[in-house]
This record gives sequence, C-alpha cells and structure tokens, in this order.
Amino acid sequence: MAKQKAAADPIRNILERLEEASYIADPAIATSIYLAQSLERPLLIEGRAGVGKTEVANVMARLLDTRLIRLQCYEGLDVTTALYEWNYPKQLLRIKLDEQDGRPADVREREIFSEAFLLQRPLLAALTQPDKPPVLLIDEVDRADEEFEAFLLEALAEFQVTIPEIGTIKAKHRPLVILTSNRSRELSDALRRRCLYLWIDYPDLDKELRIVRAKVPGIDERLAGQVCRFVEEIRKLELDKAPGVSETLDWARAMVVLHHDHLDKQTVEQTLGAIIKDSEDMERFRAEALDAILAKV
Repeated sequence: MAKQKAAADPIRNILERLEEASYIADPAIATSIYLAQSLERPLLIEGRAGVGKTEVANVMARLLDTRLIRLQCYEGLDVTTALYEWNYPKQLLRIKLDEQDGRPADVREREIFSEAFLLQRPLLAALTQPDKPPVLLIDEVDRADEEFEAFLLEALAEFQVTIPEIGTIKAKHRPLVILTSNRSRELSDALRRRCLYLWIDYPDLDKELRIVRAKVPGIDERLAGQVCRFVEEIRKLELDKAPGVSETLDWARAMVVLHHDHLDKQTVEQTLGAIIKDSEDMERFRAEALDAILAKV
C-alpha cells in the first residue's frame, strides 16, 4: 500500500528514491527535480559550499540509469572548451595521406571538417546522446565569465548549437540540466529566467543527523549526534569558511576510522582540520569557542 501511495504521489516517490540512494532530501528538493523533469527546464541550484548541490546531479543520473555529463566552470572557460574542438592531429594526418593520393583540396577540406574529426566536449555530448537523455551538470556556473553565460542562454533556450562547418545540431533527447552556483558573482536575470530555482541551505539538526547515518555506516549513535550538534554550533560563529555537510561527513568518517565513540577536547583538536579549513578560523575557534561548544554537545 505504501508503494502504491508513493507511485501516486510523484514528489513522495522522488523523496523515497533519493533516500534509497542515500541522498536525504526534503519536499522542496524533490519538487524542484520533478518540475525540472516534467517541464524540461534547467534547474539552477544555489547554496553554500558543501551542502549537496552537485550531488543532486550525481544521484539523479544513478536513479535514471543514464550518463552524467559534467561541465566544470572556471574563469576563462570558452565556448570551444565547453562545446567542441577539431582533432587537429587526426586532420593533419588525413591531409598528408590525401596529398599522397592526389585528392583535390576541396574534397579534403569537406572531409576533415566532418563529424569524424570532431571532438565532443560536454555541451555537445549532452545534445547528441543517442539512446536516452543524460543528466548535464553545469557546475559552479558563477565562476565562468559573463560572455560564456551569454552563450549558455542560447544553448539552453533551444537545446541546439551551431557548428559553422557542419550546421545546427539539435538535441535528440533533452537532457536534465542542473546548474550549480556558490554565488561568487551574481548571475544574469536572463539566465535565471531560463531556469527553475532551488536554494539549498545548511540542513537542520535532524536532517543532518539522517545524512550522517545514511552516509557513515557503523557510526556510534551518540557520536553522530555530537558531531552534528558540534558542527551546527560552529556555523553560528560565522567563520569565513563555515563547514558544509561534506565537512560534517568527513569528520564523522574520521571518527569511525579512529575508533572514537564520543567527542572530547583532545579528539576535537586532533581532527579539527576535517571541519575547519582556514587557519584564521581555526585560531578563532580554539580561542573563543572550543570549550563552550564542547560543553553544549
């Protein structure tokens, strides 16, 4: 009966499937994924570093049993790197062979600028998957330049691109597109209008505890609670680099590897590098907060 109800409620079904894949979500995340699939719209996910934005794409690719294609954005990323390149060594070899065979220059040019000599980069690969739609992850889009963002607008609007030597290539199957941003810069209104939007914040204590239980098998229940409460208190300090969920999991796994079943001052000091990744933050924490937080957890 429970499975029948889940099947009738697509949001609940997605929640349950995500949890089966060890991704602890909430209705807002499940609803955004469902709408992105149903409306065939890109999903822009923003939030603090380490809260599981990228993992949404990873887990959806597993659940859909399809290919995950990732475009990692960075400053200076250009269209060629993201879309396609010509295989120049292969082209040169073909030119030399054709010259030896005496083939006309115009015939050689047509052949070397064909799909056989094309190197697909992530965006083109996502548009040309033959069997089923892939999941296209455009990760940390805020790190790319505004010029590249403008190119994305065109590609995501029609799910097609134009290669001058070949022509227009349109997606056979629209990929599930997930963009992530840490808000290092403000994205354009035009890009936002093309997308559905999801903000993922730090989880509350109950949700983070469920995440730790799911991702760190064998952890002592008392220790799991202490770890999650400790990290929750650290985030209240407003450090320059507050720990995300990924740091919580790293710290919990470190505790298991070290065979600890509870937190004490010595353990925290020895493993602090798993959760605080900035020297000034670490000094401030030791001076102002360590003892007080330990007393609370």
